Amino acid sequence: MLTAKQHELIRFIQQRLEETGISPSFEEMKEALDLKSKSGVHRLISALEERGFIRRLPNRARALEVVKLPEDAVTGSGQAKPANDTGATTAATVTAKPVAPEPANDIIDVPLHGRIAAGAPIEAIEGQASMPVPAALLGPGEHYALEVSGDSMVEAGIFDGDFALVRRSDTARDGEIVVALVDDEEATLKYLRRDGGRIRLDPANGAYEPQVYESHRVKVQGKLAGLLRRYH
Repeated sequence: MLTAKQHELIRFIQQRLEETGISPSFEEMKEALDLKSKSGVHRLISALEERGFIRRLPNRARALEVVKLPEDAVTGSGQAKPANDTGATTAATVTAKPVAPEPANDIIDVPLHGRIAAGAPIEAIEGQASMPVPAALLGPGEHYALEVSGDSMVEAGIFDGDFALVRRSDTARDGEIVVALVDDEEATLKYLRRDGGRIRLDPANGAYEPQVYESHRVKVQGKLAGLLRRYH
């Protein structure tokens, strides 16, 4: 037997999967069921999982798959009943539509290539480490992460210890924040500006001066796509 709230939750998850291919967030489930906290959602999901109605997909944050529906949530055509039917139910094995591949709340491991200066250029260290990143922060293309060192980009909201998520690219428009490699050995995170035959790397901190180089000395290694921050 399922409780009314369990029944309501599994119908809500199934409806969202059919509409978008993406399972709802815990906040969305809390609001849909008019619960006071997300802990109530956790308890309902755990109960449904223990009874074999749903399962959590591995390596995906909050991604759920409906394995079977309660029998009175299904009509003769195999479709879910309207959401205003909230009585307690017994179970019938009914295969639900599978979750669409690669939902937006997937987690992706991206290479972590050491530290990069947000001050004077320092070497960007290549490494073999990786870090998990929500796919929704990345968008298309190939990405990597760098730990920010320094405070020259604080006025752009980039702080020492942040992780810059960078989309690989060898070109950028004026005014974009880029990873710039200087003289093939030092890398820095700055605004890119073209000034005649020169490249100007502008900080976002009034305490720092722009860095100006001949254009052949600077190579764009990628463009800032997002940031991750730890709170200690």
